[in-house]
Amino acid sequence: MWGGRFSEGIDALMARFNSSFPFDRRMWDEDIRGSMAWARQLVHAGVITADECDALLAGLDTVRAEFAAGQFAAQDTDEDIHTAVERRLGEIAGSVAGKLHTGRSRNDQVATDIRLWMLGAVQRADHGLRAVQAALLNQAEVAGNALLPGYTHLQRAQPVLLAHWLLSHFWPFQRDRERLADCAKRTAVLPLGSGAIAGTPLAVDRAALAADLGMAAIAPNSIDAVSDRDFAVEFLSCAALIGVHLSRLAEDMVIYSSAEFGFVVLADAYSTGSSLMPQKKNPDSFELLRGKSGRLIGDLMALLTVLKGLPSAYDKDLQEDKEPLFDAADTLDLALPVAAGAVATARFRHDRMRAALDDAMLATDVADYLVERGVPFREAHRVVGGLVREAERRGVSLAALPVDMFRAAHPACADDLPHVFDFARSAAMRRVPGATAPEAVQAQMAQARRCLASHEAPADGR
Repeated sequence: MWGGRFSEGIDALMARFNSSFPFDRRMWDEDIRGSMAWARQLVHAGVITADECDALLAGLDTVRAEFAAGQFAAQDTDEDIHTAVERRLGEIAGSVAGKLHTGRSRNDQVATDIRLWMLGAVQRADHGLRAVQAALLNQAEVAGNALLPGYTHLQRAQPVLLAHWLLSHFWPFQRDRERLADCAKRTAVLPLGSGAIAGTPLAVDRAALAADLGMAAIAPNSIDAVSDRDFAVEFLSCAALIGVHLSRLAEDMVIYSSAEFGFVVLADAYSTGSSLMPQKKNPDSFELLRGKSGRLIGDLMALLTVLKGLPSAYDKDLQEDKEPLFDAADTLDLALPVAAGAVATARFRHDRMRAALDDAMLATDVADYLVERGVPFREAHRVVGGLVREAERRGVSLAALPVDMFRAAHPACADDLPHVFDFARSAAMRRVPGATAPEAVQAQMAQARRCLASHEAPADGR
């Protein structure tokens, strides 16, 4: 590729250090697609004839078939996917293969390849997220009006519908999908035609080239085009946040599946056992999902660290963009289907959830009862807090305190106060949009169904 300038060969260890083919070979289809589009533009620019273009396209089709069948024979001289494809094309098509790289640099070539590859990764992640959302929504629909304790600070707070809790994990994944779709817009920008730094001298039609490759726009500046990896950082940021959202869902599921809670039973297919303790059933699917978040965050930090000190235009440091991207995409490709399957097959125990509800969780409802009778909320809060303390001192539930004690605490308390101690009533009172009342949750589920039905996956660059 560049040996004419040098009088001696590259050191063997340096060759290994310099080579990216062991990991960037996965971009073989994107590299071939980009080369085919470039060949068509070389005809437009008058560099090659239509017959020569046909020979190049036929040869590239053969290379693609070899990769697809797992029959591509790599050589030690294959420094990267680009040199490997061009070397094999020369063996198939002959000397015309030497014309393919006219007006093109590996700088704009690799920038194009990685964008094409990443558009596919974005689409796969979107499909994976949608499957997790569908599993959560299906479980919410099955849950009906079942209640469970809602927690803040991991302390019992207020009763909520199980469906409401399940949907609380649906919406972060919806935001993830929206971020990915937004990231895809900035990814679908064509660098090809930028050359090494200054742009190609050939009369290529970059707009047509972009359309050929399914790109929405062309990069406006050739220097920026070959070095821009913002889109890759965006994808890794999306992946890291997906990892965080998976981790938070996993944490809830690990806790709720413990014997101490017993709210959910995980399917055997998404659990493991112990090599020592025969009774153990471990939630390893969710524990691994929780652990993978660290890996995804690390991939983001790795690329940010590579980019932070680079001068403008292309630098070989940018070769380090691919492994974090590939790792993050591979992690999501495996983690998201596992998350969807583990959620879809989980069995929620409504009886255990109901048994975990505690009268103290209705303390806010007692305060609201007083507010309805004209008592300022801060005063009501203080009064009910004292009653909770008295119930704890007596070792009884809040509802077990005599009505006379409520009256003594505040004269606004009346004989109808005991009706407040109803968990279903408490949830039903919270009927504003986004709250936990059954009708509000039904509206939320309808909104979630619309999101799954109408939110289009990002384009894949084809």
